[in-house]
Amino acid sequence: MTTAYTEVFDPEGVRHGIPTFPWKWAPEGLATRRQLRAQGLRPGGQEPVAQVMRLRHRGREPLVAYLYRVDLALPVRPMTAAKQAALDAAMTARRTCPGCRAEADYCIPRSIGLCIPCAYPDHDSTAIAA
Repeated sequence: MTTAYTEVFDPEGVRHGIPTFPWKWAPEGLATRRQLRAQGLRPGGQEPVAQVMRLRHRGREPLVAYLYRVDLALPVRPMTAAKQAALDAAMTARRTCPGCRAEADYCIPRSIGLCIPCAYPDHDSTAIAA
């Protein structure tokens, strides 16, 4: 095992306070939130039982993903009509240009704050689409 793996390999949780494994070395039966979601599950209020850690270069903080027991995970709550309506309204607001009030087929960039035709009126908009 290389030095990098030995720094993050702590299956008893002595060094990090929680069992820690190198990236992609998680034991069977444990999954991250994203992995649970891909299976149609959620942690369901359980605390993380372990973590996977990946060291990074130049003294940056390591990447950490908490692991949850799959057997204790609960199914994802179904989407309600009210929640779907709220998400649709939020996406419409993200696509509506505050300058011309037109709804674009993309989310308005926050860095610009306007749709492309309003932000760059002198630029040929057909060249952007091509």
